[in-house]
Amino acid sequence: MKVEEYTKRQQQVGRWKINIVSYRLGDEYLCTVDNVEPGAVLARGKGPTREEAEKKAIQKAEEMLGKTRVLTSDSA
Repeated sequence: MKVEEYTKRQQQVGRWKINIVSYRLGDEYLCTVDNVEPGAVLARGKGPTREEAEKKAIQKAEEMLGKTRVLTSDSA
């Protein structure tokens, strides 16, 4: 199989920038979401359409980022 319809874009989720990469592989769309700094994969999604695959992955990433504690110099 060959990767087709590859797209990559950035989006803001809360205080974090994320990269959204999606593509078609055969009859299925796959999506990976990572945080721009440091580039760790947060979530993956797949579905019959690009929109569904991206929606699943972004939703998982939002849940993970929502649980992330942010330490400030005031709380140290």
